[in-house]
This record gives sequence, C-alpha cells and structure tokens, in this order.
Amino acid sequence: MSGAIEMYNQKQNIFEQFKDVKNYFSPKIIGEVNDVYVKIAKIKGQDVPWHTHSHEDELFYVLKGSLIMEVKDKKPEALNEGDLYIVKSGVEHRVHTEQECLLMLVENKGTKHTGEVKSEITKAIDEQYY
Repeated sequence: MSGAIEMYNQKQNIFEQFKDVKNYFSPKIIGEVNDVYVKIAKIKGQDVPWHTHSHEDELFYVLKGSLIMEVKDKKPEALNEGDLYIVKSGVEHRVHTEQECLLMLVENKGTKHTGEVKSEITKAIDEQYY
C-alpha cells in the first residue's frame, strides 16, 4: 500500500491529491475509516457499466462539476457540486458525465469497483491505492 502511513493523522487537501489522478474511472484510496475506504475519482464519459453491489452501500459526493446518476427503474438525476447520493446495496446503477467531474466515494473495503461486472475500467483494490 503505497503512501498508506503518510495519509493518516495529517491534514490532506483533496483537490491537491487530484493532481496525481491521471485516468478517468480509476478511483484512488486516500484514507480509511474503520471498515470503509475514502476514495477520489475523476469521471468523464459513459464508461461506467450498469452494475450492483450485492452487500454494500456506496456514497457519491460531487466535489467539482456535475454528473448523471442513473438508477434502474428511476428517472436519471443530475448531481451537482455539493450533492451527495447514496446507492443502497443491490440497486443497479451507473454514472456518467460529458464534462470532467471530481468525486469522493465512500465504500466498504470489500466493495468491488464495478460489482461483478468486468469492464475496461474495472480496477482491483490493489490498483486503487494512492
């Protein structure tokens, strides 16, 4: 876990950490709180596949920009800066945006990036360390 010790017990500036996030749809773990990871991600485009997390809820917090949250059988919803959205376990969902969006995610440590769906953007946990 690269940089793990340095990320704890000190102040962090999330926007500064985004400078090291080079790829879209590639979450980076920036902290741990009990049994959850705090992650940041840049999103642009429509590459996130429809997926579910069988046993985990997922929190999305828009830091900059906006994105569209799609939940199966619901009308798509625009999330803007400062908006927070929690997807409950078992709910099929995906996100997309035309312009770059900066997100903070809070997920259980065992949460698979794209659920059981494998796609070009799927990242294992060991690929998400900052």
